[in-house]
Amino acid sequence: MIAKEELDRAFDSRFSKEMQEKLRNARVAVAGLGGLGSNIAVALARSGVGHMLLVDFDRVDTTNLNRQAYGISQLGKPKTQAILEVLAEINPYLDIRCSLTKVTEKNAIELFKEYPIVCEAFDKADQKAMLINTLLEKTSNTIIVSGNGMAGVGSCNDIKTVHKLGRLYICGDEKTDIEEGVGLMAPRVMVTAGHQANQVIRLILGLE
Repeated sequence: MIAKEELDRAFDSRFSKEMQEKLRNARVAVAGLGGLGSNIAVALARSGVGHMLLVDFDRVDTTNLNRQAYGISQLGKPKTQAILEVLAEINPYLDIRCSLTKVTEKNAIELFKEYPIVCEAFDKADQKAMLINTLLEKTSNTIIVSGNGMAGVGSCNDIKTVHKLGRLYICGDEKTDIEEGVGLMAPRVMVTAGHQANQVIRLILGLE
Protein backbone atom coordinates (compact mmCIF):
# COMPACT_ATOMS: atom_id res chain seq x y z
CA MET A 1 0.00 0.00 0.00
CA ILE A 2 1.33 3.40 -0.97
CA ALA A 3 1.05 6.13 1.66
CA LYS A 4 -1.39 8.99 1.11
CA GLU A 5 1.42 11.49 1.61
CA GLU A 6 3.41 9.94 -1.24
CA LEU A 7 0.44 10.15 -3.59
CA ASP A 8 -0.15 13.74 -2.54
CA ARG A 9 3.47 14.67 -3.20
CA ALA A 10 3.27 13.21 -6.72
CA PHE A 11 0.12 15.20 -7.37
CA ASP A 12 1.56 18.35 -5.79
CA SER A 13 4.55 18.29 -8.14
CA ARG A 14 2.29 18.75 -11.18
CA PHE A 15 -0.45 21.13 -10.06
CA SER A 16 -0.70 24.40 -8.19
CA LYS A 17 -1.98 24.44 -4.61
CA GLU A 18 -5.15 26.22 -5.72
CA MET A 19 -5.91 23.55 -8.33
CA GLN A 20 -5.20 20.80 -5.81
CA GLU A 21 -7.63 22.21 -3.28
CA LYS A 22 -10.40 22.73 -5.81
CA LEU A 23 -10.08 19.17 -7.13
CA ARG A 24 -9.80 17.59 -3.68
CA ASN A 25 -12.90 19.41 -2.46
CA ALA A 26 -14.98 18.82 -5.59
CA ARG A 27 -18.13 16.67 -5.57
CA VAL A 28 -19.03 14.91 -8.83
CA ALA A 29 -21.60 12.20 -9.62
CA VAL A 30 -21.46 9.74 -12.51
CA ALA A 31 -24.76 8.20 -13.62
CA GLY A 32 -24.02 4.97 -15.45
CA LEU A 33 -20.80 2.95 -15.19
CA GLY A 34 -20.48 1.50 -18.67
CA GLY A 35 -18.09 2.59 -21.40
CA LEU A 36 -18.47 6.28 -20.66
CA GLY A 37 -19.02 6.22 -16.91
CA SER A 38 -16.30 3.76 -15.94
CA ASN A 39 -13.70 5.65 -17.97
CA ILE A 40 -14.92 9.02 -16.66
CA ALA A 41 -14.54 7.71 -13.10
CA VAL A 42 -10.99 6.52 -13.81
CA ALA A 43 -10.02 9.88 -15.33
CA LEU A 44 -11.48 11.85 -12.42
CA ALA A 45 -9.78 9.60 -9.87
CA ARG A 46 -6.43 10.03 -11.62
CA SER A 47 -7.03 13.78 -11.61
CA GLY A 48 -7.56 13.87 -7.84
CA VAL A 49 -11.29 14.65 -7.67
CA GLY A 50 -11.91 14.07 -3.99
CA HIS A 51 -15.58 13.13 -3.70
CA MET A 52 -17.53 11.01 -6.17
CA LEU A 53 -20.90 9.27 -6.30
CA LEU A 54 -21.04 6.42 -8.85
CA VAL A 55 -24.44 4.97 -9.75
CA ASP A 56 -25.39 1.86 -11.75
CA PHE A 57 -27.61 -1.20 -11.34
CA ASP A 58 -25.90 -3.53 -13.86
CA ARG A 59 -23.24 -6.24 -13.63
CA VAL A 60 -20.01 -6.67 -15.59
CA ASP A 61 -20.55 -8.81 -18.69
CA THR A 62 -18.18 -10.19 -21.32
CA THR A 63 -19.62 -7.74 -23.86
CA ASN A 64 -18.32 -4.88 -21.67
CA LEU A 65 -14.66 -5.84 -21.91
CA ASN A 66 -14.03 -4.16 -25.28
CA ARG A 67 -14.55 -0.59 -23.98
CA GLN A 68 -15.16 -0.46 -20.23
CA ALA A 69 -12.65 -0.18 -17.39
CA TYR A 70 -13.23 -3.71 -16.06
CA GLY A 71 -11.29 -6.97 -16.34
CA ILE A 72 -12.05 -10.66 -16.64
CA SER A 73 -11.68 -11.15 -12.88
CA GLN A 74 -14.68 -8.83 -12.37
CA LEU A 75 -17.15 -10.63 -14.63
CA GLY A 76 -20.50 -11.06 -12.90
CA LYS A 77 -19.80 -8.47 -10.23
CA PRO A 78 -22.00 -5.38 -9.83
CA LYS A 79 -20.36 -2.52 -11.69
CA THR A 80 -20.46 -0.46 -8.50
CA GLN A 81 -18.28 -3.07 -6.77
CA ALA A 82 -16.01 -3.54 -9.77
CA ILE A 83 -15.35 0.19 -10.24
CA LEU A 84 -14.42 0.52 -6.57
CA GLU A 85 -11.80 -2.19 -7.09
CA VAL A 86 -10.44 -0.38 -10.15
CA LEU A 87 -10.28 3.00 -8.43
CA ALA A 88 -8.72 1.58 -5.26
CA GLU A 89 -5.72 0.61 -7.40
CA ILE A 90 -5.41 4.25 -8.50
CA ASN A 91 -6.08 6.16 -5.28
CA PRO A 92 -7.53 4.38 -2.25
CA TYR A 93 -7.83 7.64 -0.30
CA LEU A 94 -10.59 9.26 -2.33
CA ASP A 95 -14.13 9.55 -0.94
CA ILE A 96 -16.02 7.36 -3.40
CA ARG A 97 -19.59 6.32 -2.76
CA CYS A 98 -21.53 3.89 -4.90
CA SER A 99 -25.23 3.25 -5.31
CA LEU A 100 -26.48 -0.02 -6.84
CA THR A 101 -29.60 1.70 -8.12
CA LYS A 102 -31.50 2.29 -11.34
CA VAL A 103 -31.87 6.05 -11.79
CA THR A 104 -35.46 7.15 -12.39
CA GLU A 105 -37.33 10.42 -12.56
CA LYS A 106 -38.57 9.73 -9.02
CA ASN A 107 -35.20 9.14 -7.34
CA ALA A 108 -32.82 11.31 -9.40
CA ILE A 109 -33.11 14.45 -7.29
CA GLU A 110 -32.58 12.60 -4.02
CA LEU A 111 -29.62 10.65 -5.43
CA PHE A 112 -27.71 13.62 -6.80
CA LYS A 113 -28.75 16.49 -4.53
CA GLU A 114 -25.32 16.74 -2.87
CA TYR A 115 -23.39 16.78 -6.16
CA PRO A 116 -23.29 20.03 -8.16
CA ILE A 117 -21.87 18.32 -11.28
CA VAL A 118 -23.48 15.18 -12.72
CA CYS A 119 -22.04 13.20 -15.64
CA GLU A 120 -24.77 11.53 -17.67
CA ALA A 121 -23.29 8.27 -19.01
CA PHE A 122 -26.28 6.10 -19.92
CA ASP A 123 -26.54 3.92 -23.02
CA LYS A 124 -30.16 4.53 -24.00
CA ALA A 125 -31.55 7.77 -25.42
CA ASP A 126 -34.68 7.73 -23.26
CA GLN A 127 -32.62 7.35 -20.08
CA LYS A 128 -30.35 10.19 -21.15
CA ALA A 129 -33.31 12.48 -21.84
CA MET A 130 -34.99 11.54 -18.57
CA LEU A 131 -31.98 12.43 -16.43
CA ILE A 132 -31.13 15.63 -18.29
CA ASN A 133 -34.71 16.91 -18.27
CA THR A 134 -35.28 15.97 -14.62
CA LEU A 135 -32.14 17.70 -13.36
CA LEU A 136 -32.61 20.80 -15.51
CA GLU A 137 -36.28 21.18 -14.61
CA LYS A 138 -36.20 20.27 -10.91
CA THR A 139 -32.88 21.72 -9.74
CA SER A 140 -31.58 25.26 -9.94
CA ASN A 141 -27.82 24.75 -9.87
CA THR A 142 -26.93 21.20 -11.00
CA ILE A 143 -24.67 21.14 -14.07
CA ILE A 144 -24.97 18.14 -16.43
CA VAL A 145 -22.16 16.88 -18.64
CA SER A 146 -23.64 14.40 -21.11
CA GLY A 147 -22.25 12.01 -23.73
CA ASN A 148 -23.94 11.58 -27.10
CA GLY A 149 -22.60 10.14 -30.35
CA MET A 150 -19.50 7.92 -30.27
CA ALA A 151 -20.31 4.73 -32.18
CA GLY A 152 -18.21 3.21 -34.94
CA VAL A 153 -14.69 4.03 -36.06
CA GLY A 154 -15.13 7.48 -37.57
CA SER A 155 -12.62 10.23 -36.96
CA CYS A 156 -12.16 11.12 -33.31
CA ASN A 157 -11.72 14.70 -34.50
CA ASP A 158 -15.50 14.85 -34.91
CA ILE A 159 -15.95 14.45 -31.15
CA LYS A 160 -16.25 17.75 -29.33
CA THR A 161 -17.67 19.44 -26.26
CA VAL A 162 -20.57 21.80 -26.85
CA HIS A 163 -22.15 24.16 -24.30
CA LYS A 164 -25.79 23.56 -25.19
CA LEU A 165 -27.56 25.46 -22.44
CA GLY A 166 -26.62 27.31 -19.29
CA ARG A 167 -26.25 24.09 -17.27
CA LEU A 168 -25.86 21.47 -20.01
CA TYR A 169 -22.75 20.37 -21.90
CA ILE A 170 -22.83 17.67 -24.59
CA CYS A 171 -19.73 15.64 -25.49
CA GLY A 172 -19.54 13.49 -28.63
CA ASP A 173 -20.30 13.94 -32.31
CA GLU A 174 -24.06 14.14 -31.59
CA LYS A 175 -24.92 12.05 -34.67
CA THR A 176 -23.34 8.58 -34.57
CA ASP A 177 -25.86 6.08 -33.21
CA ILE A 178 -25.49 2.36 -32.70
CA GLU A 179 -27.00 0.45 -35.61
CA GLU A 180 -26.56 -2.88 -37.36
CA GLY A 181 -22.87 -3.38 -38.04
CA VAL A 182 -21.92 -0.20 -36.17
CA GLY A 183 -21.24 -0.80 -32.50
CA LEU A 184 -19.19 0.78 -29.76
CA MET A 185 -15.42 0.43 -29.71
CA ALA A 186 -12.92 1.59 -27.14
CA PRO A 187 -11.21 4.53 -28.93
CA ARG A 188 -14.22 6.78 -29.63
CA VAL A 189 -15.93 5.84 -26.35
CA MET A 190 -12.80 6.69 -24.38
CA VAL A 191 -12.29 9.95 -26.29
CA THR A 192 -15.86 10.99 -25.44
CA ALA A 193 -15.37 9.97 -21.81
CA GLY A 194 -12.18 12.04 -21.82
CA HIS A 195 -14.12 15.04 -23.10
CA GLN A 196 -16.66 14.62 -20.30
CA ALA A 197 -14.01 14.25 -17.60
CA ASN A 198 -12.07 17.21 -18.97
CA GLN A 199 -15.17 19.40 -18.98
CA VAL A 200 -15.86 18.41 -15.38
CA ILE A 201 -12.34 19.43 -14.39
CA ARG A 202 -12.71 22.74 -16.25
CA LEU A 203 -15.95 23.43 -14.35
CA ILE A 204 -14.29 22.58 -11.03
CA LEU A 205 -11.43 24.95 -11.79
CA GLY A 206 -13.74 27.70 -13.01
CA LEU A 207 -12.42 27.64 -16.59
CA GLU A 208 -14.91 28.68 -19.28
